[in-house]
Amino acid sequence: MAYLDHIKACNTCDIAGFRGFWVDGLRVGWVRHALAEQLSSFPDTVTVTDNGVYLSRRYHSFESRTRAMAQMITALVARGTIPPLRCEQYPVFRSWQGEALFALDRAAVPYFGTIAYGLHVNGYLRQPDNSLHLWIATRARDRAVAPGKLDNLIAGGQPIGLSLTENLIKEAFEEAGIGPDLAQRAVPAGTVTYRLETPQGLKVDCLFVYDMEVPPDFVPRNTDGEVESFALLSSERVAEIVRETDDFKFNCNLVVIDFMIRHALIGPDHPDYIALGAGLRSWG
Repeated sequence: MAYLDHIKACNTCDIAGFRGFWVDGLRVGWVRHALAEQLSSFPDTVTVTDNGVYLSRRYHSFESRTRAMAQMITALVARGTIPPLRCEQYPVFRSWQGEALFALDRAAVPYFGTIAYGLHVNGYLRQPDNSLHLWIATRARDRAVAPGKLDNLIAGGQPIGLSLTENLIKEAFEEAGIGPDLAQRAVPAGTVTYRLETPQGLKVDCLFVYDMEVPPDFVPRNTDGEVESFALLSSERVAEIVRETDDFKFNCNLVVIDFMIRHALIGPDHPDYIALGAGLRSWG
């Protein structure tokens, strides 16, 4: 096991098994060939060719596209093709700062391979000797994804209708009992991206990464039941866990590696230094 193994694990896919999903002349996602064939039974909604799946141009507004996609996805859920809806809407953008083309239920996102945005926060404490310790969460055992795995102090998907700052404040309270004043001290530190083939489809993620220095008397407290416990670990111990185990949730490894590079805990003398930096932003 090595740092680079985690990056490779998050960027494993065979794009030949997919065809593009197109909206208004823009490829916004990827659909497995088998699902594309099923979508051909919705000719009023999409046109399916050997090269792609195209949302009908009759849907030319955010509302009409969202409604058309929701109706098709509801039918796919009834067939058992897509799991029950999460009732959390994710935006599908032409570009991050542009207007959303439509909204898609979180459960359907990997099936259509659209970009899912989220945020992860490294909560850290700087000790008097200038060493760094990180607050690490252990996910609840009933989580659908990565139960019992280690996690960043704060992490969550980016739903439609909230700014990043609003979502950061919301997630900070829900996951760690952090109030707005401390949450807004989190410093943006870039993005981590990856593209991973899963049984559901293609997981194309962009994670906005933040660093948040916490005071010595800070102790996180989960409020939404998604975290089992927290531990304050030295950066050396966190590095060891990432380097030698699979104890962290798969994408949290990337966020921690990014933190270590930016704080010189992984330096340019590391043999994979260049590959690590490139791999953390595999697209975009």
